[in-house]
Amino acid sequence: MKPKVQFRLRVYRDSTIAICPGKVALLEAIATTGSISAAARAFGMSYRRAWVLVDEMNRALTSPAVDTATGGTHGGGATLTATGQAIVERYRAIEAAAEAAAAKDIAALTRLIAP
Repeated sequence: MKPKVQFRLRVYRDSTIAICPGKVALLEAIATTGSISAAARAFGMSYRRAWVLVDEMNRALTSPAVDTATGGTHGGGATLTATGQAIVERYRAIEAAAEAAAAKDIAALTRLIAP
């Protein structure tokens, strides 16, 4: 089995985690599904938990990452704002840059992992 390397960057606003791997993944799922509830189901979490994560993020940012529409005849929905899209793009870029910059050291560390 090949070792897995994962960066865990977190950005705080006071004591609140504004941006983290889980919240970025949730944003990606919202973008894909168009719904907070569908994104929550994809992660096996409750709608309430997903909503709390989105709300925490939105409150910590200068502008919301997710825009929601109230349900109705055709249902509600959620979309990423320009801020939400920027968070996903920049977070993934930081991960890629960190992995590239640390590739030599990561290779050395993972060689120490038993097969």
